Amino acid sequence: MNINFITSKIRYFWYLLIKIAARLSILGIILSLSLLFLASCQGIRQKEDGVIHLTLWQAINPPSHREIFEKLVDKFNQTHPDIQVDSIFEPEPNLPKILTSVVANVPPDILSFHPEYTGQFVELGALRPLEDWLDKSPLKSDIRPNLLSEMQLDGHIWSVPMHTSNIGIFYRPKLFEAAGITEIPKTWEELRQVAKKLTVDRNGDGRPEQYGMLLPLGKGGWTVVSWLPFLYSADGEIVINNRPNLTNPGAIAALQFWQDLIKDGSVMLSAPERGYEEEAFLTGRVAMQITGPWTLIMKSEVDHQVLPIPASVKAATVTGTGDFFVMKTTPVREQAAFKFLEYVLSEEFQTEWSIGTGFLPVTLTSAQSKAYQQFINEKPVLKVFFDQLPVARSQPIIAGYSRLSESLGRAIEATVLGESAEKALKTAQERLDLIWDDK
Repeated sequence: MNINFITSKIRYFWYLLIKIAARLSILGIILSLSLLFLASCQGIRQKEDGVIHLTLWQAINPPSHREIFEKLVDKFNQTHPDIQVDSIFEPEPNLPKILTSVVANVPPDILSFHPEYTGQFVELGALRPLEDWLDKSPLKSDIRPNLLSEMQLDGHIWSVPMHTSNIGIFYRPKLFEAAGITEIPKTWEELRQVAKKLTVDRNGDGRPEQYGMLLPLGKGGWTVVSWLPFLYSADGEIVINNRPNLTNPGAIAALQFWQDLIKDGSVMLSAPERGYEEEAFLTGRVAMQITGPWTLIMKSEVDHQVLPIPASVKAATVTGTGDFFVMKTTPVREQAAFKFLEYVLSEEFQTEWSIGTGFLPVTLTSAQSKAYQQFINEKPVLKVFFDQLPVARSQPIIAGYSRLSESLGRAIEATVLGESAEKALKTAQERLDLIWDDK
């Protein structure tokens, strides 16, 4: 192999590590390197006795979900004696270890990770494109069409979804009843009015004992994900032609709507970067909260229901999808990995996994199966998320999305704290314009 190629790849790897160093401790990077090199010293993966052993890295939590996944992997191994998948739990954040494994040429064969990192992995040359396999398979037409966008970048298919979900608004029916609200809000204006009615200042001191809605305070990923359904509902975008575009009318309208809710006095802001916590909802301090079916609210004793994200221009929400990537290894190993992905997309896997975990199936066959239909019809809260699937969109997967998300998060936080939506988004766009071509 050309020494210049190796040198350039190593340099690019360290460049990527420097970019994420602000978020990940040096100790974590050193630990990842140590673990990787220790693992690589245990021997080179080989085809033993005609059996191909594939390594799969996953960070599935909680443990009960991981147990279901391991049982499904065991089923695959039992029915494919020539391919054995070794599922290895790698707690997050494990991005440094993934990058290290790629540069050291000992990546896992299959990686379960967030689709928004697709562009970064593609830049590194870490992934095996999937279209030459998937385009020939009937499985492609069985995948929900709106999930294809987060699988594709620059004319190639890079991942396969394992499961999906989306965001709605949980609410307390008893608090709705006490406020005289008999219909759930379906539009932004209706949501605004309902939030006002649900805000209660019992002693008149200007500090409500109960707020209509919780909004996240902070610039992190949860703030961005919580806001994206409103962006998509306003027919807005944050990426156009593979470049950030934060100042389009839809983006401004969506951020202005959040500020309007706050100006109405009907919003309680979360603790910084803790917008996903449910305590205020569970104790009745807020009557509505933006989150998904993974929330602990689903398992709580308090009364709760969920409503779809109210619409502006159109109905919309954002997906929460877990994807599988096939890493570049050898043709034989990659073909074996495809066999496992075929199993992941099978009705058997999708139905058993979805019923066992509460995630939503990514294939139409599983979603329409008798077993899943019986399950979902007995779960009225989960069915709201299931019914939103056709209007769900993913986060962008372009390279540099982490920078985009960070700048957007700053703009959302600034607006929540009082700056005009248009000015905050313009400032974020100017910052991105300065750095985007040098990323």
